[in-house]
Amino acid sequence: MSGFSLKTSLTRIAWVPLCLLLAACHTDMYDQPRYTANQPSDFFEDGRAMRPPPANTVAMGTFDPNSAMFTGRLDGDLTVELPMELTAELLAHGETRYNAFCAPCHGLTGEGNGIAAYRGGMVVPSLHNDRLRTVPVGYYFDVITNGLNRMYSYAHRLPPEDRWAVAAYVRALQLSQHTPAETLPAEDRAQLP
Repeated sequence: MSGFSLKTSLTRIAWVPLCLLLAACHTDMYDQPRYTANQPSDFFEDGRAMRPPPANTVAMGTFDPNSAMFTGRLDGDLTVELPMELTAELLAHGETRYNAFCAPCHGLTGEGNGIAAYRGGMVVPSLHNDRLRTVPVGYYFDVITNGLNRMYSYAHRLPPEDRWAVAAYVRALQLSQHTPAETLPAEDRAQLP
């Protein structure tokens, strides 16, 4: 009988922590004042309870590190089109990034005659040679990301959007130097020397 009584005592003792835990539970967190989705608010200036996401926030499940935006490739091949809209703002941003990071070697016009090439005694390829004018735009993104020969990677210095902006600007530089005069409007042709 003493064995039964010991077992009963142990069972009662085992219930003590559970009872203490349940006594500590409150519904304060559940019943606290809060806003629900899309409910108006007097607290914030814009009158919305839902706050806009912080800049550069990526929704769960939408980030694809293998997309053309981050690799410069589509189905394993270099992309032939920008993965973003080509705008004047994108080209202007690409020009500032190009001037800061690329022009020291490639020169302001992409001829390969930058100050580092001049003083460093190295041969920097012109961005206007036939081969580089015909490569897909993803090639420039890939080279900026991974480097090539003496050129090291700029992936840690330029985010993907900036690398695409530079690639777009390089294409604009190439067009500026190799557009046939016949394709220009008459008023622009009149300004040519």
